[in-house]
Amino acid sequence: MVREIIFFETHFIEFYQKQNAKVKGKIQYVFELLKQVDRVPEKFLKHLTGSNGLYEIRIDYQSNIYRIFCCFDQGKLVVLFNGFQKKT
Repeated sequence: MVREIIFFETHFIEFYQKQNAKVKGKIQYVFELLKQVDRVPEKFLKHLTGSNGLYEIRIDYQSNIYRIFCCFDQGKLVVLFNGFQKKT
């Protein structure tokens, strides 16, 4: 299985470019999981309760937590909207 990842406008790209190389590497690792694994563990991808098809990609690096919002398009595409670093 291979999913294609597409980006909505430039919101995610701008977030990604601000991250250091280690965080970028972790994001890329999780993206590879999304591309290749049929059932991604909830540790990395979680459906947002109360939403209709909205998910968050979950990235933990050292003591930092990052979230990237996304949805699936026809079961094959992951559309990335934005990312942020959680403060708490």
